[in-house]
Amino acid sequence: MKNLIFLALIMPAISTPQVTLSDITKAISNGDVAALSSYFDQTVEIALQDQEEVYEKAEATGIIKRFFAQNKPKSFSQVHQGTSKGNDSQYCIGNLVTEDGTFRVYIYMRVEGNQYRIQELRFDRE
Repeated sequence: MKNLIFLALIMPAISTPQVTLSDITKAISNGDVAALSSYFDQTVEIALQDQEEVYEKAEATGIIKRFFAQNKPKSFSQVHQGTSKGNDSQYCIGNLVTEDGTFRVYIYMRVEGNQYRIQELRFDRE
């Protein structure tokens, strides 16, 4: 019986993703494209203001690199986050302050194994 209780307590800790949302938001805050793109899924929907498109991971990385070059990040503050009912996806909404203004950022991720995979990334000028 003690073994069952022990397993019931540690199984959620074992099955939760090792990457935390704070790793992803830190990459955005620092403008760290390499760190951020390591969380990209094979295809990523990227929306920059009024342009929205689905890109392969390598192309999405280049687009975010150009975005950060034009809008040097100063800070990112998380406003809201949530998880799907089955805990297989998560989202985060926050504000990215750049040298050129503030953007509302929306991140949608799915959980794959023990990793988050970003499927959608939106930057809307405030």
